[in-house]
Amino acid sequence: MTSDTVRSAPARRRRLRPAQRRTALVTWANTAAMAVVALAFTFPFIWMFFSALKPENEVFSPRPTFIGSEIRWQNFADAWTLVPFGRFIFNGFLVATLGALLSVIVAVLSAYAFSRLRFAFRDRLFLLFVLTLVLPQEVLVVPLFIMMNQLGLVDSYFALIVPFAFTAFGTFLMRQFFLTIPIEYEEAARIDGASRFRTLRSVLPQLTAPLSVLAVFSFIGYYNSYLWPLIIINSQELATVPLGLSMFTGEHGTQWSLVMAASTLAVIPSLIIVALLQRQLIKGVALGGFGGR
Repeated sequence: MTSDTVRSAPARRRRLRPAQRRTALVTWANTAAMAVVALAFTFPFIWMFFSALKPENEVFSPRPTFIGSEIRWQNFADAWTLVPFGRFIFNGFLVATLGALLSVIVAVLSAYAFSRLRFAFRDRLFLLFVLTLVLPQEVLVVPLFIMMNQLGLVDSYFALIVPFAFTAFGTFLMRQFFLTIPIEYEEAARIDGASRFRTLRSVLPQLTAPLSVLAVFSFIGYYNSYLWPLIIINSQELATVPLGLSMFTGEHGTQWSLVMAASTLAVIPSLIIVALLQRQLIKGVALGGFGGR
């Protein structure tokens, strides 16, 4: 090693230090920004939890504080027993799980048809199908209720689950992912004599991430739905979580401490689902569903 090389090494390290400082500064700034955004999103849930532990008259005190004059864990027990809230969570979880499963099945089959099968007016039909996304739920509930009433399905799990499983969002999302998979794999399977359904099953392992994203979105949509269950459900035995939360409001006002406690309990199933599918959700969102060819 020459003396020029030895002398140039410290100089090269000195030239890299400003760049390294800038990289560290950018990394720190990005981390701080993400922490602020995360805090902004989680703050309502933090406030909800601490409000659930306050006495009733301190939930909306003139000087709001995180901790009340006493910590009342009894609010959770009261919220659980004042109304059959355990039943509401069970109904919500059952409806959301079956609804998400049905939504995924419908989305996969229809997306495969729109992306792989060739039939007349395929693209125009798909465009018409996607345009149904602009229709608000308020427009659909009246004809859906009339149909469910004529079929004798009012106040049933069927009416809660089936009508909103056939939406264009899942079909659009899955179709875009199908388009990113080379069709040569399926053509090779078809040459070997595989049926359409067997070919579809062979492709599904490559779509685990987007399927997880669609399942979680569908689960949360069903679990948090309020308008349709309010219209179609008459009995307390089939009420879901949003309907159960509304029962804490009566003619004498709203018991806000119990509402906060019940809301905290209601969030737990969604948190469990998201935690279990966290890796697949991150992968699915990172891949994105808007590519194609």
